[in-house]
Amino acid sequence: MNLFLDSFWRAVAYCLMPQVMALSLLPLCLLIVSSGLGIYFFWDVGVSQLQNLMGDWALLSSLFKWFDELGAQGLRSVMAPLGLLMLVLPIIIVLSLLSVSWFMTPAMVRLVAQRRFEGLKRLHGGSFVQGMAISLGLSLLTLVALVISMPLWLLPPLVVVLPPLLWGWLAYRINSFDVLADHASSQERHELMQRHRYSLLTMGVLTGFLGAAPGMVWTVGAMAVVFAPLLVPLAIWIYTLVFAFSVLWFTHFCLSALQALRAEKSTGAGPAAFASSEMLTDVHPHVHDHHI
Repeated sequence: MNLFLDSFWRAVAYCLMPQVMALSLLPLCLLIVSSGLGIYFFWDVGVSQLQNLMGDWALLSSLFKWFDELGAQGLRSVMAPLGLLMLVLPIIIVLSLLSVSWFMTPAMVRLVAQRRFEGLKRLHGGSFVQGMAISLGLSLLTLVALVISMPLWLLPPLVVVLPPLLWGWLAYRINSFDVLADHASSQERHELMQRHRYSLLTMGVLTGFLGAAPGMVWTVGAMAVVFAPLLVPLAIWIYTLVFAFSVLWFTHFCLSALQALRAEKSTGAGPAAFASSEMLTDVHPHVHDHHI
């Protein structure tokens, strides 16, 4: 638990560093530009097709008639745009996670390693290409799971639990591989993920619930359609920050755990020595740990 909390507040501190803020600009700009182009070229077509699809559903047709009888004809016109926004949201989340994984994670792992783990040998148990393939495969699997689980979202408790759990599992699997790919061997990575699976999964799930925060921007209902050009970039910015924080959290945790694992094997100490095996170092080059 000490390592769990120590890694958490270190990740928070590192998020405030200028280097990390600068690293976040590339994926943020790429996502905002690509989403803007997508809205510009495909929004009208998507809304039109979704309106036609909704018109073919008997249940929705009855619902629209009920809206008309209540004098709420305006709701009919916003259902398709709002539905399209909700369909696009999972894609935005996946693209945000992938962009952070591909464009930020290697640099942030190097940053943490240079400041805290200079003597930690790199065994290169995974490659960048391998990480890309794994992240793409897991992302597609998560999207399929989201689609399959959508009927369960009709139950009020599950709609706020299932998506964050799925995003948390995805973040856990991708981050665990990415942050250990350069330093750990394949055997060490598997051993660490097995030994600390509950802590890592908890970190991923907490990240998933933090990632659910941008979904609140759509709770404004019909106004979300009007302010979509502002809300979409805002959601992307929040997702980027959340996933960047999660990468830093996993990096501090996993590299500390790797350092302890190697110390344990070299000295023959048991896992109980893990919590006290690492020497805490600086978050800032001029600030000592006990001052942070």
